Amino acid sequence: MQQQQQRRTSGEMNAEKEGVLLELEEDDEEEEGEEEEDGEIVLEEVEQDVFQSYGTMPGQQPLHKPEWAEFNLKPDSLYFNDGQRRIDFVLAYEDESKKQHKRSFQKKQMRKRLAYESNLINCGLQLEATSSVVDEKLIFVKVHAPWELLCSFAEIMHIKLPLQPNDLKTRDSPFKWITRFFSVDENIIKPEQEFFTAPFEIDRLSDFYIQDKDTFFNPATRSRIVHFILCRGEYAIRDNVRKFGINKLLDSGIYKAAFPLHDSRFNYKSQDPNCPNERYLLYREWAHPRNIFKLQPLDLVRKYYGEKIGIYFAWLGFYTQMLLLAAVVGLGCFLYGYFMKDNCTWSQEVCDPNIGGKIIMCPQCDQECTYWNLTITCESSKKLCIFDSFGTLVFAVFMGVWVTLFLEFWKRRQAELEYEWDTVEFLEQEEHVRPEYEARCHRVVVNEITQQEEHIPYTACGKCVRMTFCTSAVLFWILLIIASVIGIIVYRLSVFLVFSATLPRHINGTEAIQKYLTPQAATSVSASIISFIIIMILNMIYEKVAIMITDFELPRTQTDYENSLTMKMFLFQFVNYYSSCFYIAFFKGKFVGYPGDPVYWLGKYRNEECDPGGCLLELTTQLTIIMGGKAIWNNIQEVLLPWLKNLIGRFCSASRSEKVVPRWEQDYHLQPIGKLGLFYEYLEMVIQFGFVTLFVASFPLAPLLALMNNLLEIRIDAWKITTQFRRIVPQKAQDIGAWQPIMQGIALLAVVTNAMIIAFTSDMIPRLVYYWSFSVPPYGSQSTYSMKGYINNTLSVFAVSDFRNESKPAALPIFANQTTCRYRDFRYPPGHEHQYEHNIYYWHVIAAKLSFIIVMEHIIYLVTFAISHIIPDVSKKTKSKIKREKYLIQTLLHENPVKAMKKNMGSIADKILKGADGTFRPKTE
Repeated sequence: MQQQQQRRTSGEMNAEKEGVLLELEEDDEEEEGEEEEDGEIVLEEVEQDVFQSYGTMPGQQPLHKPEWAEFNLKPDSLYFNDGQRRIDFVLAYEDESKKQHKRSFQKKQMRKRLAYESNLINCGLQLEATSSVVDEKLIFVKVHAPWELLCSFAEIMHIKLPLQPNDLKTRDSPFKWITRFFSVDENIIKPEQEFFTAPFEIDRLSDFYIQDKDTFFNPATRSRIVHFILCRGEYAIRDNVRKFGINKLLDSGIYKAAFPLHDSRFNYKSQDPNCPNERYLLYREWAHPRNIFKLQPLDLVRKYYGEKIGIYFAWLGFYTQMLLLAAVVGLGCFLYGYFMKDNCTWSQEVCDPNIGGKIIMCPQCDQECTYWNLTITCESSKKLCIFDSFGTLVFAVFMGVWVTLFLEFWKRRQAELEYEWDTVEFLEQEEHVRPEYEARCHRVVVNEITQQEEHIPYTACGKCVRMTFCTSAVLFWILLIIASVIGIIVYRLSVFLVFSATLPRHINGTEAIQKYLTPQAATSVSASIISFIIIMILNMIYEKVAIMITDFELPRTQTDYENSLTMKMFLFQFVNYYSSCFYIAFFKGKFVGYPGDPVYWLGKYRNEECDPGGCLLELTTQLTIIMGGKAIWNNIQEVLLPWLKNLIGRFCSASRSEKVVPRWEQDYHLQPIGKLGLFYEYLEMVIQFGFVTLFVASFPLAPLLALMNNLLEIRIDAWKITTQFRRIVPQKAQDIGAWQPIMQGIALLAVVTNAMIIAFTSDMIPRLVYYWSFSVPPYGSQSTYSMKGYINNTLSVFAVSDFRNESKPAALPIFANQTTCRYRDFRYPPGHEHQYEHNIYYWHVIAAKLSFIIVMEHIIYLVTFAISHIIPDVSKKTKSKIKREKYLIQTLLHENPVKAMKKNMGSIADKILKGADGTFRPKTE
């Protein structure tokens, strides 16, 4: 009785097929003359096999529908109701017959879905439909791929499968006794057995290591094969153009979701004794916050989620481990500066009432600003001593070497993973054309190599037009970001006038806040916050624009698509995040003129000036706000958004708690992973990598902050995909894609930026020039090398009488008798024959800065070049494994069949010769 309820009879199924055919014919008659959105289904075309690339089935077949089965009250089951066929994928849709609005539109949707499901069945997939326990309108279609179909498509997709266990001896690392304290317990997560693998071939089935047909293809591989089929399943014909792919059906709302199943709940083991509970193990030993200092079980991550997710977490974990060394050295340099700040002579002179207290600085803006006392920058000069020290120079050189070590050692680690995870020849063998690309291939050309016809989506001229349009769009958005940066600069220039008029310029010792809330500090902090807000807004807009541009560009493969999108997004993000930092580091305070002849921005706003100690502290503030704010915002967004969405979903379907809900329906109510998967996670980390390397000379604590963020990031990302998202469709990936050359470009640029920050942004070079040349005769008056008198000798003098009328300040009563003021530059004083022209100190400093940049760059580039050639990209152990595997493939799959054929041919030849000898040999007496 129960079997009758769970599965319909063949007679009922045939009657339903006939009913569907009649209904479709009636719909065709009712809608004759109407233009459909995606074209009408032609039944004769629908009934053909959809996989034209791999051959069509002769004749026509009736329209098939999935088997119908009621839920068997087994919430942890991963099988069809018969308990034998494993669920490899799940499709979900709303029953069109139970929707009241837009009946004609719902019929069109239903017809496409029926045709799609029928074509899947014709291809060989087995479907079983079950209604929802919670929502009566929701239907789940469970998909199973039988053994024969898996074998066929494993050969088509060139999937590598085990030949025999790995017989190479391995040596334990000498550091294993250290790493075992941070590794996952092998009794809980058993190490995966290593195999030599080869691309699967049905004709050589006996050569592969098949102990059990049910486990030969693991669940991730099964889901990947089924998803490959779903992406090429056909559902409509319009103007002889085939419409196909589950992605289009999802976008049009015909299906609500399509996903592989999690094998269990994340916080409880499955009741099924045959379930491996890999999701539960991943949560317990990987995603849980208590594992923050443990190594990741990467083999299990790869087995459960696929190579693409595995390679991301492998890269992120390796990057985090390498950050540990940079963080320790950076913290040491910071502590060196912190403990040596009390010996900072030039800061002591700024804070000394008899030196800095008597130095009156010139106004930094026209009319509204007034004179100010140098001692107001006392606190900022003390902070600057921490970052602008000799330790910073050492750290900048170290980071130039560190980034090379990181990239070279990652290449070695990546080569090991490529072999262990069977992705060495993935791009050449396994990657197929995107369905979106196939759908546009209407033009026929002759291949120059094969001299055969092939289909392409556009001509060479059309490709040039598309590339021109895409490049123009990207440049437009980059110019838009630059315009926003200019807007921030205008804000800084204009608001500085307001803060200068409202905030006090002279410390009277009664208000402590005046030591910190200076016009420069208020302008810097407020501009940094506004810049961060604009950055996040532009990010949200450009993400959608970049996807639209890349879709229009129509890349051929998924790797090409992701690489193209990666370059567009990174170019935008590079300008968006780093432009304000580049402005502060290399432009602010560099082109200001002098008080008698200031330089104006846009002919109206007077250019900003740096504090007497330089713009380094402001750059540090900018980096801290953007880098810290970005990390906090992203982590909150990654944790709260999916959690709140799932919480709201559970609240809206509160009745679920009263019913037994199957595994597929539990997963349906989780959040779907985005189309780009972990693309934004890569982008976030590479942007952080840029902050850590490009401007590290101004902020040696950046690697430490990045390390702390990444320790959380690994667990947050793991928690997110394990507990809050549906299971990701497993995908192959050979490496981290375009992110590798991007990081290499950042590494090269980082050497230049850090050298220029030390030379032009910090005051290290002017101080060294003063110490070695201008503190002693003939230019100085000190008897020994000393930093005494540095402030007085490096601030130029300006006569108040030389102010122009439009820039003359309104003097406060305390400055009424002021005849001169000081400003940050190296110029001759008034009354000199070359007054207000650059003095000899200026030219010494310029020569020293240029020399420093050239020497530092060449030293670091030479060291990094040597390191990159000393460290091989592929380790000797990995090379041995690759050679051994190729030898086995040659022996098992090629030489053995040839030897067997020769042996058989030899025996046949011997029989022929014997027969010939018996026939023609003359008899002897």
